Amino acid sequence: MIFKKILVLFFTILLIIGFLFYKGFLRLNYPSFKEFPIQGIDISNHQGNIEWNEIDKTKVHFVYIKATEGGDFKDSKFQHNWKSAKSNNFPVGAYHFFTFCKSGKEQADNFINTVPIEKNSLPPVIDLEFGGNCKLNKSKQDVINEIEIFENLIYKRYNKKPILYVTEEFYNEFLIDNFLDNELWFRDVFKRPKIIGNKKWLIWQYANRAHLKGIKTYVDLNIFNGTENEFKELLK
Repeated sequence: MIFKKILVLFFTILLIIGFLFYKGFLRLNYPSFKEFPIQGIDISNHQGNIEWNEIDKTKVHFVYIKATEGGDFKDSKFQHNWKSAKSNNFPVGAYHFFTFCKSGKEQADNFINTVPIEKNSLPPVIDLEFGGNCKLNKSKQDVINEIEIFENLIYKRYNKKPILYVTEEFYNEFLIDNFLDNELWFRDVFKRPKIIGNKKWLIWQYANRAHLKGIKTYVDLNIFNGTENEFKELLK
């Protein structure tokens, strides 16, 4: 009887902990502001209408905003979020979700036709991941070639090397020996990134179900791996 009660208690505690993780009240990563003083968020239309004046600037120092996806999708909130974040003095950048089912040229055109060239903006970002993507029906080299086309066109347009947002799976599959001059934005909500070859990461997305005043939905949290001066260099 006692054993059964202990077992019930154990599983009840597990369920509570699981619920708290699912709802974003607990997470596995809590990087300190002392070690990483520059932290930020990334957003899209999924965050709905953001109350920008309520975002705590002591906790959020930069914002990346989804602009485009594939060859024709434009995020419905991009223009509003871009202007609102800038008017509230947040350093901002735009990102593109790269798909396997459109060419690099088509996707670059989509991004370029959406994202303005403005001073004091962060470098463009190419979001590279398997989740939510088209079915992969190209060879590894074909995928790399299309990413390279996209990357070159974006670099030429904005005069800034795009940052590559990657999951561990995507990086290990396509990028280990490629795009060595591009900075990495690594997604890992379970642990601090450890990249094959000990390559340095520039940004780490460490949480994807966080709560933040001014945003009614979950939001992604990120840290910048560098000094204030190095961060300012990205804005030039």
